[in-house]
Amino acid sequence: MTDTLRACLWMSGAIVSFTSMAIAGRAVSIDLDTFEIMMYRSLIGVGIVLVVATLAGTRHQITRRSLGTHAIRNLFHFSGQNLWFYAIAVIPLAQVFALEFTSPLWVMLLSPLILGERLTRTRAIAAVFGFIGILIVTRPSPETFHIGLVAAACAAIGFAGSAVFTRKLTRTETITCILFYLTVMQSVFGILCAGIDGDIALPSAANWPWIVLIACAGLVAHFCLTTALGLAPATVVMPIDFIRLPVIALVGWALYAEALDPLVLLGAAVIFGANYFNIWHETRSVTKR
Repeated sequence: MTDTLRACLWMSGAIVSFTSMAIAGRAVSIDLDTFEIMMYRSLIGVGIVLVVATLAGTRHQITRRSLGTHAIRNLFHFSGQNLWFYAIAVIPLAQVFALEFTSPLWVMLLSPLILGERLTRTRAIAAVFGFIGILIVTRPSPETFHIGLVAAACAAIGFAGSAVFTRKLTRTETITCILFYLTVMQSVFGILCAGIDGDIALPSAANWPWIVLIACAGLVAHFCLTTALGLAPATVVMPIDFIRLPVIALVGWALYAEALDPLVLLGAAVIFGANYFNIWHETRSVTKR
């Protein structure tokens, strides 16, 4: 089996995991707010990370030398994930996923500020076309405005900030260390935010399987995506990842009677094209060196 085929199989796992997390998140949103969902997800995640790290013999890799960067990274991710859980409960799933694809474009814009990377002409062109795609998806007007669209767009910015600081952390920290502080810090954030009103709801017996699915699916999805990128270049992995959009659109249609909006698919295709153009250009530039 070739590396490309293995990457495709790993990406299939990522697509299933991301889709499962959206379905589970919408199911529990009826009884739990986003802070409670994040709290329970993260607490379960702490246990999973510690068990896996113990079995793999990597617990010694957990250090305290970059706590400030971990905190900033996890504030971005916690904010983005809460907004994402809110958005999937109030707007069509396809719109949420389409706007989520803008995250790499925000990474391009944030990287010069945080990592000192150069904003090239190619990246600027990609950002412009990505913004056009956002306008096609959201079609902003007083009649079409929905706070869920704003939440989904801001979630992408949160994920972008998380990605930028994750890139910074990978210069000195291992994946075990990053995932440990991801789950621990977001457990603390979740407890503080969920308990600020003095009332933290307990999941019902029917909701516990969904909560466990959210916790597992999130970790599995990112593991599958990272593994796929290790086996094949981004120019191969990105088109596979884009399959998430038609898949979630069909799920929304089948389970929630959400309309299959061709403009959402068109806008997402423009956003994807902007991302792919940037990746293709940078990959070609590296090859020429």
